Amino acid sequence: MKIYDLFKCDGEINMTEEFPFEISPMFEGERVRKDDMYVELAGPKSKGFELVRAVPPDESINPVEDGKFTLIGPDISEMEEGGRYPLAMIYRISGELVEPDIESIVERRNHDFQNYLQGVMHLNQRYDIWLRVSKEAVNKGLDSFEHIARATMMLFKSELPFIEDIEAIYITDMGEVEKELEDAFKVYEARDERTRDLHDEDVDVFYGCTLCQSFAPTNVCVITPDRVSLCGAINWFDGRAAAKVDPEGPQFAIEKGEAIDDFSGEYTGVNERAKSLSSGEYDRIKLHSFFEYPHTSCGCFEVVGFYIPEVDGIGWIDRDYSGNAPNGLPFSTMAGQTGGGKQVVGFLGIGINYFRSPKFIQADGGWDRVVWMPKHLKDKVYDSIPEEIADKVATEEDASDIQSLEAFLKGQDHPITERWVEESEEEAEITPQAQEKVESESISMPQTGGFPSSGMIQPSQMQIPQSSGSGVKITLKNAKISIDRLIIKKKE
Repeated sequence: MKIYDLFKCDGEINMTEEFPFEISPMFEGERVRKDDMYVELAGPKSKGFELVRAVPPDESINPVEDGKFTLIGPDISEMEEGGRYPLAMIYRISGELVEPDIESIVERRNHDFQNYLQGVMHLNQRYDIWLRVSKEAVNKGLDSFEHIARATMMLFKSELPFIEDIEAIYITDMGEVEKELEDAFKVYEARDERTRDLHDEDVDVFYGCTLCQSFAPTNVCVITPDRVSLCGAINWFDGRAAAKVDPEGPQFAIEKGEAIDDFSGEYTGVNERAKSLSSGEYDRIKLHSFFEYPHTSCGCFEVVGFYIPEVDGIGWIDRDYSGNAPNGLPFSTMAGQTGGGKQVVGFLGIGINYFRSPKFIQADGGWDRVVWMPKHLKDKVYDSIPEEIADKVATEEDASDIQSLEAFLKGQDHPITERWVEESEEEAEITPQAQEKVESESISMPQTGGFPSSGMIQPSQMQIPQSSGSGVKITLKNAKISIDRLIIKKKE
C-alpha cells in the first residue's frame, strides 16, 4: 500500500510504516455510504467524542509515551459487520511549545487527518463525532483501530511539528465512553467560558478557519470573541494560539478593519477576506445578522436556525434532536439545505456557544425573534436566555406544528406577536387606490447573498419586507425564481 511519503519528522513513531490504506488529502471529500459501510462509530445513534490534552514535558507521574496506543473495548476485527459502536479518541500531546491554549486546535485537526485515510470517513467534532469505516478498507486489512491511531499520530507530528510526543487512547466500551465523556464535557465548558467577558469591540483582529473547505469550498468561517466557529470547537483564543504556533495552518488572523455597521457586525477587513477566501463568491458578511448577508454555513455546524414565515420567527434545531421541527423538517434535511458554504435565505448554521453571546443575531431581534428550540438544547443554554423571554420560547413539549406554535406564542404573549399586530395594521392601510399610486417603481429585494442567480427561495414561504414608502407586501409561496430586477407599473 502507498504511504503519505511527504512526512519528515523525528520521534519514535515509524514514519516509513506501511498501512493497509492510502493516505492523502485527496480522500478528504470521500463519503462512506450506508451500503458501503462495514462499521459505524459514535454518531447520532450512539455516543463518542474526541479530546486532546496537553501534558507538560517534565510530567513525571504520567508522562506521554510517544507512539503508544491503548484500546479499551472491542477492536474492528471483533465488531459485527453493519454494526454501530461508541468511540472515544483521546490524544495526549507534549512538547516545549505545547500549552493548553492549543488543545482545541490540535483536536480539530483530527477531522482533517482521519479524512486523509482512504476508506475512513470522519464528520463533526467534540461530542458530535461520527465515523464510518468502509467494507473495502476492512477487506484490504484495516482490522484494527491501531492502524487508524498510528497513521493519525504520524500526521499530527508531521503537520504540527511543535508536537514532540503523542500517544492515543481509543475507547469502544460504552460504559467507559460515558464515564470519560463526563470529564470531556468539563474540559469543553472550561474552554468556552474563557471568551465570556471579551467582545468584538475589544479586539482589532479576528481569526479565520478553512478546515471545512474540503467539504464546503466557499465557506468563510470568521471567529470573533462574540462568535465561536460554526463547529463550536474553536473560540477566539484558540484561533490566536493556532495562528501563533502554526502560521501556515488553516487558522489565521483577519484584520477587523473599519466598522461598516457595528450592530450587525460588518467590517471592511472581514469583507475583504470573505471575497478572497470564497474565490469571489461573497464580498459581504454581517456576523450578527440572520437575514442580511449572513455568515456562511459549512456543514459541521452544531445548530441550524430556520425562519418560520407563518409566525415571522426563528427556530433552532441541533444534531441531537431526532424529531421534526414545527415546520415539519428534521435537522438532517435542514442541514442539507443550509450547508455547503453558502449564504442561504432563511437558514443559518452556528456553534452552540453563539447563543451565549450578547450579540446573538442582534440585527434581527436577538432572542426576541426566537420562537422554538428542542427542550434539551434550550436547557443547555437556558442561563443565557434573557429572563423575560426564557419561558416564552416553545419546545417540542409546547408545539409540534405551526398551528400549535402560533397558539403557544399568543398564550405566552411572546414579543413576536407585536410584530404580527404591526404587520396587520400596515396591511389594513393598503387600499386599491393606494396601490395604484405605485408607478414605475423598482422594488428593492433584500440583499442577503442567499439569492443565487439560479436560486430557489427558501423556505417555501418567504415574506419580502416592504421597501420604504412603497405600500407593497409580496409573499412568495413554493416559488422557484430567478430575479435580476422586479418592476411594478401602474396598470393603464
